[in-house]
Amino acid sequence: MSRNFTMDDVAILHEDNSILVVVKPQNIPSQGDASGDLDLLSLLKQYIKEKYNKSGNAYLGLVHRLDRPTGGVMVFARNSKAAERLSKQIAEGEMTKQYLTTVVGCPKERKGTLVNYLKKNALTNNVYVATMGDTGAKRAELSYELLERRDNLSLVRVQLGTGRSHQIRVQFSAIGCPVFGDMRYGGDVVKGCNLALWAYRLELDHPITKEHMVFVAYPPQAEPWRRFDVGKYMESFADPDDTEEDGVPLYTNPQTDIADD
Repeated sequence: MSRNFTMDDVAILHEDNSILVVVKPQNIPSQGDASGDLDLLSLLKQYIKEKYNKSGNAYLGLVHRLDRPTGGVMVFARNSKAAERLSKQIAEGEMTKQYLTTVVGCPKERKGTLVNYLKKNALTNNVYVATMGDTGAKRAELSYELLERRDNLSLVRVQLGTGRSHQIRVQFSAIGCPVFGDMRYGGDVVKGCNLALWAYRLELDHPITKEHMVFVAYPPQAEPWRRFDVGKYMESFADPDDTEEDGVPLYTNPQTDIADD
């Protein structure tokens, strides 16, 4: 599902002198890779260069990544100080990232924590469940909540405890509930459908002002998301503190329609 991406495909949730928060489209790399395809980092650098009439290369720090087929909220640093402070928040677990996914089947427990040791095959780029003693195996932890079942699919909210490559996809596949549309790890694949994995919520402290900020991005109105009342669940996810009255801003984008073919 490769395509020619432009800034028209990228929703900007917030932009200031220190950070740029956007909604990453699915199927664009977060940064340059072996494919040579246009990546989001390069696209945003060009956007900054043109908007602010900068000569030479525009600085933009990549502090975290989303897999190519995954879409959702990403934050970039506009300067080195912001990059350092955002990276520290990530390392210390102070930046919260939550995902929505639609999986095939249904987890046995409504709420749970998955802990595995994952290892990556550098030749195939596949990640698999290993044992704790395996050389190169890294501990992976996530917590999840089952929200709704529809047909043979389940809508699940996920919060990562660690940030391993392909983590959500591999850990749910390991319990027999692969992510819908995941050809690599055994999920149902339907023509025209993207991987049903979406980084919908990001919480952080502004690296300069220290203001606590919450960013929310709705998944596209496409299969299989449209089978569920996603908006209802996203509202229930909002913390009671996420209100204008107490000074915590909530930045959100509307739902978007994407054709299935």
